[in-house]
Amino acid sequence: MAIPASTRRNFLLSAAALPVVAQAAPASVKLGIDLFSIRSSGWTPFQFLDYAAQQRVSVVHFSEIRFIGNVEPENLRKVKDYAARLHIELELGMRSICPTSVLFDPKQGTAEEQLSRMIDAAKLVGSKIVRCVLGSMDDRKSASIFTHIENTAKVLRNVKSKVQDAGLHIAIENHAGDMQGWELKQLIEAAGKDFVGACLDSGNPCWTLENPHATLDELAPYVLTSHIRDSRVWKTPEGAAVSWVRMGDGNVDIDSYVKKYAERCPGKALSMECIVTGARPFNYRNAAFWDNYKDIPAWRFQQFANLAETGQPFTVPPVEKGGAAQREREDLEASLSHAKKVLGA
Repeated sequence: MAIPASTRRNFLLSAAALPVVAQAAPASVKLGIDLFSIRSSGWTPFQFLDYAAQQRVSVVHFSEIRFIGNVEPENLRKVKDYAARLHIELELGMRSICPTSVLFDPKQGTAEEQLSRMIDAAKLVGSKIVRCVLGSMDDRKSASIFTHIENTAKVLRNVKSKVQDAGLHIAIENHAGDMQGWELKQLIEAAGKDFVGACLDSGNPCWTLENPHATLDELAPYVLTSHIRDSRVWKTPEGAAVSWVRMGDGNVDIDSYVKKYAERCPGKALSMECIVTGARPFNYRNAAFWDNYKDIPAWRFQQFANLAETGQPFTVPPVEKGGAAQREREDLEASLSHAKKVLGA
């Protein structure tokens, strides 16, 4: 079904924007965009897909329902058909499936009900996965993270037959400081690695006091998809601070990370989730800080602390009023360009 031109931004549509999308990265990598990168755009799913075609990527990751509009069958079929014409693969995602997480929304039904709806949606739209999360760093404060891990694993086991009948996999993200890589590995194995894997995020490890390379080393065998961005870590009098930055502006050696990902996770999507943030403090010189991180092995923390020794403070450039959407596109496009150079695309 053709989408009227009036529903799309003029700058996205031209004769050059609509041909078959060429593979923009080596065959071992499917370069993509996580739409959270351009969350302020307010676009329809078709506008997002037009933009992705212009950027010459092969995967679009709808990490939240709001980006695809809704999960009504008619809408999903239209999005699937439109993406197929652009030769773009779709991935579908949602938020928390942990009933004890502070991020979980019980108004939407039980965790099993919410996940089941997304399994149906993913099958209809042609996504091979449903990406979801446990929660955030706040869940390390509300209870033992291992309590949340077991509760999430139980939900996953309860929907296992539905996932497998649909021919899908569930991709759990290391999200917003909730779990280190080895903790997510425990969740995957407790649920069942035959139908559960990882959505590997390269930015979130620093929010759990973990070097992103350690996370990749731990989770590479379980990776189903990814969110890729760079980070800068530096020392402060109280401990350390972390900012997410454009690709190439950090100090976590993101270039070797990307190359390692391409080697160890062949055929999986390498999707930019570019988020540029101000400093987030981790005041680990305060003894009370460690109440929420008692499970973190010392050697893993030392790898993170070593990063802080090499970093310099980062300040987010000011954004003009109403300019957030434009800045997000600029950040994303710069990051895509950097990743393509690293990959030799």
